[in-house]
Amino acid sequence: MKKVIYTILIMCIVVLFVGTGVFLFKKSVEKPEVFETSVPFRTDIVLKTVATGSIKPRKEVAVKSQVSGVVEKIYVEAGQVVKQNELLAKIRIIPNMVNVNRAQSELNQAEINYRNAKREMDRQKGLFDKKIISEVEYRRFELDFKLADESLKAAQNNLQLVREGASRQSGQVSNEVRATSSGMVLDVPVEEGSFVIESNTFNEGTTIVSIADMSDMVFEGTVDESEVGKIKEGMELLMKIGAIENEPFTATLEYISPKGLEEEGAIKFEIRAAVNLKEGQFIRAGYSANADIVLDKRTNVLAVKESNLLMEENQVFVEIHEGDQNFTRKEIKTGMSDGINIEVLEGLEEETEIKKM
Repeated sequence: MKKVIYTILIMCIVVLFVGTGVFLFKKSVEKPEVFETSVPFRTDIVLKTVATGSIKPRKEVAVKSQVSGVVEKIYVEAGQVVKQNELLAKIRIIPNMVNVNRAQSELNQAEINYRNAKREMDRQKGLFDKKIISEVEYRRFELDFKLADESLKAAQNNLQLVREGASRQSGQVSNEVRATSSGMVLDVPVEEGSFVIESNTFNEGTTIVSIADMSDMVFEGTVDESEVGKIKEGMELLMKIGAIENEPFTATLEYISPKGLEEEGAIKFEIRAAVNLKEGQFIRAGYSANADIVLDKRTNVLAVKESNLLMEENQVFVEIHEGDQNFTRKEIKTGMSDGINIEVLEGLEEETEIKKM
């Protein structure tokens, strides 16, 4: 009985030893590496640089008040289309006492001059009727009277304009804010009851309404100094606007700044491009956008993935599939690359299989 147990135990040890040896042998044998292959393909290769920026109207007008005062009424709102000279707002004037006093003083002087001129003309007319003075001399006093009369009317109108912002006699209204150009209202930064300052030599004044022609839009962005030497006016831009998905836009480069600006330690150059809008297309002002500037383009060329190439000094190689897992190195001539695909000029045919790297 003991011999049977010993025999079984020995057999188990032998089986365990042999199994461990087989396992370790199989594990030590490396599996042959299997390489995947690919073939050249036809595609378009576009060499481009990227500019970041935003969409803006080419012409945006800030309409300001001619007088200081309080906004009494606003007649438009953002998004509304207006025509030139259309009434936008009305200002209730708070008279400037210095200007009122000056205008009142000018009116008082004009009234004194008018009375003196009228009195002198009446006296000279009596002398003229009695044939004491000549007509030429009388006409001179008559002219002085007419000039004094015009000065009086101008002083009256000026005082009324300063006090009320309007003159009934002259038809002038300075407290009405009207559109200086046709377009869409982009912004109305003031509200009824807000105080506004007139535009003059010393300050820009308060903007009442901003108006822009939304049919003439431009892309304004920046490019890196390493790329600015590769671009020129007239190049095409392919734009992607984040807020408008799946709708491509194009633009034509029309300006490159002659001076660079430092941004976060890098030198950037400003560019501007005219956006090509199709009929019915509308872009809101201020949209952020990325623009691909096309530096060069190849259409329907033979290409391979650039990652499948071997580079040695100034030579370019691929490994040609010869059957099974056998590959032969072959030199080829390449052309333009977009960083992913590269043009093949010589050395490969469309059906040639090459090793994937």
